[in-house]
Amino acid sequence: MNSLPHPQQNQLIASLSAETQRRLLPHLEPVHLEFGKVLCGSGDVLSHAYFPANAIASLVYVTRDGASSGLAVVGNEGIVGVTLFMGGDSSPMRAIVLKSGYAYRMKACRFKEEINRYGDLNRLMLRYSQSLITQTAQTAVCNRHHSIEQRLCRWLLQTLDRLEDNQVSLTQEFIAEMLGVRREGVTEAAGKLQRMGVIEYSRGRITVLDRDEMEYLACECYSVVKSETDRLLPCAAPLHHQPHRHQPQHSFRYVRSA
Repeated sequence: MNSLPHPQQNQLIASLSAETQRRLLPHLEPVHLEFGKVLCGSGDVLSHAYFPANAIASLVYVTRDGASSGLAVVGNEGIVGVTLFMGGDSSPMRAIVLKSGYAYRMKACRFKEEINRYGDLNRLMLRYSQSLITQTAQTAVCNRHHSIEQRLCRWLLQTLDRLEDNQVSLTQEFIAEMLGVRREGVTEAAGKLQRMGVIEYSRGRITVLDRDEMEYLACECYSVVKSETDRLLPCAAPLHHQPHRHQPQHSFRYVRSA
């Protein structure tokens, strides 16, 4: 049986003062989140704020006809339920669990009470909100201007930053939903990366073999979001080391999406 992670594995909680932590810890309830669980649907009233410890969630926009596109990835650097801080009780996006694991949840009313103290949680949430806005805005730009290959690299890197190893266990169909593209596009892009020796893909598991190469092949959107997150959340541990840049040993032709 896996041991229960400490609340301080969430970097926002770890960055709070000792006094604020003592006040909040009794109100944090550990919950195990299974892959695919919907933490909140589009337009749903939020009952809790979730602080992931070792789980990962994706914020997804779903259209009326059922098409979807992931706009942000949230791991132990953040929180699911930032709209509670921004004055709303609901979110236009769906929050879905990307990787099973634990999170600590707090009732929405208690979270708002702490925010209304205008203390260190309030100041930290301001900075985190800006980093999340940067991520969603950059994703929108990426989806409009960059190729599926670049977008796949960017998304895999963002997910890897929140994992403890170099493997992503997700089907191509699920990844296609997160990128807002057809499954065939992900199959083709993943096939190119595999032939280049950047990843190994088998039975719903992607293993990244050459992260440096993947960062070189990704568009600038990944580095923009990462740099902004590291800048805005200085008390939190960096999501990942900055790798040494090098010239790719394989040809990789970027094709702008229509």
